[in-house]
Amino acid sequence: MRTLTLRTASIPVLGQGTWRMGESSRDRRAEAEALRAGIDLGMTLIDTAEMYGEGDTESFLGEALAGLRDRVFLVSKVYPHNADRARLPRALAASLRRLRTDHLDLYLLHWRGDVPLGETVEALEAQVRAGTIRAWGVSNFDADDMEELRQAGGGACAVNQILYNVTRRGPEFDLLPALAAQGIAVMAYSPVEQGRLPRTGALAAVAARHGATPYQVALAFTLRHPDVVAIPKAARLAHVQENRRAADLVLTAEDLATLDAAFPPPRRKTPLAML
Repeated sequence: MRTLTLRTASIPVLGQGTWRMGESSRDRRAEAEALRAGIDLGMTLIDTAEMYGEGDTESFLGEALAGLRDRVFLVSKVYPHNADRARLPRALAASLRRLRTDHLDLYLLHWRGDVPLGETVEALEAQVRAGTIRAWGVSNFDADDMEELRQAGGGACAVNQILYNVTRRGPEFDLLPALAAQGIAVMAYSPVEQGRLPRTGALAAVAARHGATPYQVALAFTLRHPDVVAIPKAARLAHVQENRRAADLVLTAEDLATLDAAFPPPRRKTPLAML
């Protein structure tokens, strides 16, 4: 699988999201099996957050990843209200306990809150020095937020995790170019719009050309950008396998023209959407 080089490591361009995983006792076994199968298939980037199930998803991952920690690039996110000097270390320590690890490979501010960005940067950099996180980034930051982060001393930001997919192309107008210019990677969440993408029309037409599914085409569209990583959630083995095949799907100029006609690229600035 193609990889993307961050400032501290190389990661696969296709990872695994975990929103709502581990919340249902009847689904935990199948979810854990799907997650481990994805790791075996090279999808070793695992994304979670303290918000997911109020820590339950992190606890689930601590169990599911037992014996596999050295094989994965583990990402979690901190609540905005926990992103100050005093609370961030405590929130991180709680996440590490739940995840059964002594460090995170990447720690993200989940969205912007009331804590000054400069204070959050200081708190994150302190954890880098302590070795509890390898790198840090943000999530749901628009172009103006990124500029404020830069001015607040956030030059070490490695990633911005945003909502981006074939139906949510607003970031292409200004945010993606700005991030590329700063060497900041994009991590696209909900790359198949939480399963709500149309199964007919342009996606289906392109899929038919490749013997693929519309969801695979949508993932391949997101991954066409050299600085973008996608983190779809897959709670079943068949879904994980379908996602993995999308990483090998290369869309042609004709395919992209078909998708552009159905899902036009942005012609002006639109506010960054979030779920």
